Amino acid sequence: MPPADSTPVTPSSLLAPAVSLQGITMVFGDVLALDRVDLDLIPGTRHAVVGENGAGKSTLMKVLFGLLSPTAGQVRIDGAPRRLHSPADAIALGIGMVQQHFDLIGPLTVAENITLGSEVVSGPFLDRAAAEAAVGRLADDSGLAINPAARVETLSVASQQRVEILKALYRKARLVILDEPTAVLAPSEARDLWEATERLASEGRTVVFITHKLEDVMAHADFVTVLRRGNRVLSKPVAETDPGELAAAMVGVPGASASVHATDAAPPRTGAERPVPVLALRNLTVRGQRGEVAVRNASLEVRGGEILGLAGVDGSGQTEMIEAIIGLRPSETGSVMLREEEITHFSVARRRKAGIGYVPEDRLHRALVLSFSLEENAILGRQRDPEFASGSGFLRLGAMRAFLQERASTFDVRGTGVGKSARALSGGNQQKLVLARELSRRPAVLIASQPTRGLDFGASAFVHRALRAERDRGVAVLVQSLDLAEVLSLSDRVAVMLGGAIVGVVSHAEATEESIGELMTGARGA
Repeated sequence: MPPADSTPVTPSSLLAPAVSLQGITMVFGDVLALDRVDLDLIPGTRHAVVGENGAGKSTLMKVLFGLLSPTAGQVRIDGAPRRLHSPADAIALGIGMVQQHFDLIGPLTVAENITLGSEVVSGPFLDRAAAEAAVGRLADDSGLAINPAARVETLSVASQQRVEILKALYRKARLVILDEPTAVLAPSEARDLWEATERLASEGRTVVFITHKLEDVMAHADFVTVLRRGNRVLSKPVAETDPGELAAAMVGVPGASASVHATDAAPPRTGAERPVPVLALRNLTVRGQRGEVAVRNASLEVRGGEILGLAGVDGSGQTEMIEAIIGLRPSETGSVMLREEEITHFSVARRRKAGIGYVPEDRLHRALVLSFSLEENAILGRQRDPEFASGSGFLRLGAMRAFLQERASTFDVRGTGVGKSARALSGGNQQKLVLARELSRRPAVLIASQPTRGLDFGASAFVHRALRAERDRGVAVLVQSLDLAEVLSLSDRVAVMLGGAIVGVVSHAEATEESIGELMTGARGA
């Protein structure tokens, strides 16, 4: 029988596919990214595409949306072969795509973003009132409530996602592709999204979503396709499979864990086991990029031997708080204490030397220099250490290589050939390299922002084990994540931010998805 809360496979599944991808092959240089992949997408259904990082999921969807031209194979729409040379071709044929990083113009309104390129005009002038009315009707009809006159830059991530979906629907999309749609949503926001996709499917549209969350597949998809190393290894109705089979298909190992968060975690620590705070924030106030107050009078402690999870809807002040701790953003009032020493006015380098390790949420721009070699990236921040630099200032390449090999072996960083650049690694291996580098400094405090964003569950489980190992070594670990399941899985305590303020700190025993979600959205008072 179908899993709870899923739309059962109905006779609509017997219809001819709205879209078929047949024998899709994609070659980049000497890399075979897709190998003769077939995929049928049925009208009126929701179809999940899953697989580990590098399996080919996003590449396949980019072919479908005209962002990539396949090396071989064809796309058939309503039975007829079509050549998609660009997204404009896909849009004209009724295909829309909402990518992880939204393509919106912040200063424009919701209606202006949605109608951009298909503007509503009255004579030679834009008719803003008519555009807002049209977008309002579309939002009401699709169940994606939004204020058409609101400026996009003022919206939450969940609302911006709605704008992207409405853009596709405004252009008459019959098939909507969603890439990791719940990666940055609070539980209530995710529920709203899934209700909207169910409504779209009930209207006869096809919804395709890429995800790493097998619980979302089981609850919200009619069909599922698993890719592994560019090959389609499984495709069937969700009612005929289970998370264990999907996990085994993804990694090619029978009995593989079906959950990103199913690891050999040590039990959470109790308050009595924790020593004095290693990191303490006292009445911290921080301003954001536009001069607004992003963190409001926040006080927080992270103790040695615990993982403190920092939860909140995106834009609640988490990023600015962490930047203030690291020294990347000045604090307006309050203090940052490290082992009872005030470091509020220390430079970034001095804070790191004092014992703060940092794994940024944006590894590509904040943690790695993609054009540098892996050896150079492995010692970033330590170039002047005698271990790696000679007295005359030249780098010791042999020492750098030995250090990289040791770190790569310990942290299972794969693909570390001599002289390779960081750009050549997959996302999971890039993240492992950053973590390996930070932990080589033996920090007293480790701050990890979005530590598994975009990683498959194998790489995610590895990162989780490493964070727990640091906790068990006595390190104070602060983890900020927009994935609430990750926060609940890792944390001994959970601190919740809303509107720049700390609105609650909850023990592991008391933290549930419902209780934390209510704090995140303001449905429950502090």
